[in-house]
Amino acid sequence: MREDMGEVTTSLQRPVTNTGRSKHVRHVDSFEIQPPTPPSHNGVPRSAWARARRRVSRWHRPYTAALLLLDSGAAALASFLAIQIFQQAASGFSSAHESWFYTVAFVLLPLGWLIILWGNRAYDRRYLGLGPDEFKRVIRGGVAVAATVSFIAFALKADLSRWTVGFALLGALLLILLGRMLARLTLHLIRRRAGQAGHRMVLVGTLPECLEVYAAVTRNPSAGLVPVAIHITDGYAAARGMDTPVPVYAGRDVLALVREVGGDTIAVCGSASAEPGELRRLAWQLEGSGVDLVVAPQLTDIAGPRVHIRPIEGLPLLHVEEPTLSGPALLAKNLMDRVAAGLGLVLLIPVFVAIAVAIRLSDRGPVFFRQPRVGHEGRTFRVWKFRTMYVDAEDRLASLVDQNETDGMLFKMKQDPRVFPVGRFLRASSLDELPQLINVLKGEMSLVGPRPLPADDGDFLGDVRRRLLVRPGMTGLWQVSGRSDLSWDEAVRLDLYYVDNWSLAYDLSILWRTVGVVLARKGAY
Repeated sequence: MREDMGEVTTSLQRPVTNTGRSKHVRHVDSFEIQPPTPPSHNGVPRSAWARARRRVSRWHRPYTAALLLLDSGAAALASFLAIQIFQQAASGFSSAHESWFYTVAFVLLPLGWLIILWGNRAYDRRYLGLGPDEFKRVIRGGVAVAATVSFIAFALKADLSRWTVGFALLGALLLILLGRMLARLTLHLIRRRAGQAGHRMVLVGTLPECLEVYAAVTRNPSAGLVPVAIHITDGYAAARGMDTPVPVYAGRDVLALVREVGGDTIAVCGSASAEPGELRRLAWQLEGSGVDLVVAPQLTDIAGPRVHIRPIEGLPLLHVEEPTLSGPALLAKNLMDRVAAGLGLVLLIPVFVAIAVAIRLSDRGPVFFRQPRVGHEGRTFRVWKFRTMYVDAEDRLASLVDQNETDGMLFKMKQDPRVFPVGRFLRASSLDELPQLINVLKGEMSLVGPRPLPADDGDFLGDVRRRLLVRPGMTGLWQVSGRSDLSWDEAVRLDLYYVDNWSLAYDLSILWRTVGVVLARKGAY
């Protein structure tokens, strides 16, 4: 990094309104030139034996130990249940070798699970606590365990109980996945409430790029990424007079700065490298320090499956694939939508009747509310909802426009006087959305997708039109990320992210997260 810049000193100003986790911003208003810190080694020479064995960030060590205990306990519990359920569990072992059978069931099989999971990098700290890779590796490990047991039984010609073995292996896999889900929920709770078990990051790059990365990583406190400082590479003049959520520095040795602020991770943001090879030299400098190095390229809102690294002559090129909006996965999504909507409408008939009676007792008028909405490829349809407002709600809207509590194309009020009491409950519990299963069954909507916007709000211009590439959904990324508490720009960003990174697994993940959001009644009014 350039050595002719001074340290940017900051003073506390006013509370942050929209910059994520940080509760204060800092105003860059003065500069103090400090002598440059001598650079550390450049990677040559060094002794492999002298390299640091322990990383600065150590939260993953007790977490991994807990996972080892949970996984081995899950495998042993699955064996125990199989033995209790199936009378022929010990088939293939003679009565004289009964102790050997229990050794295999409660010692060797759990140990084999741990070894194979470790080999599949299911304990790698890079995959723990966030994203689906951890569970994918556990499933691959389960397949490998099943293959190994089958091969050993075939090689030894053991006449094992197939039901017992199958139950033990499948049960162990399900229990391990359940245990890891509970462990992840506990980790996220610790990160959100205690602010621990995370990574303290120093962002390196131009100030706009660093602030963009800051906003991205602080949107989800469960990720455990906590920026504590910014080291700018575009000169102190670029930061003068700007509000920043964390202290800003320049002209410092990055490793020394990380140690000074108590960081454990350096995040290089965007085009931080002003000179060729600078990022490589930074990686050399961090060798043996225990500090992690991550790179945040200028590919915002693009998920991992669309990004592939293709090295050419030592140059790692990031290849960005087009989003997949057709094919077998889309057919499976359509089939899942229609089947789930049909079953839901049949099973929810008693609920529909009860809600209809409550609405009619609250206010004379129709039970359902139908409004034109814009759907797939700009086609207009009429959305079905339970009516939650008095019949004269549209006439009273003009007198409430100046009390709108959201920006963008929607009108929202936390205490809307047009909503009757039963309607307020229906909105808070999202029960008013259930009739949209009719739209899903007709193919006008999907279970998961961008929220359908009213058709009378004018044309969809600019980036907003891209959300029309997919069918609108009953739930979506916006709903599990804050719902009505989000700004219009943030809601659009989430909708576009969903369009660009859609997958069937992503839909199932959003459906699962929707359950928790609905039960918590977060952002619903």
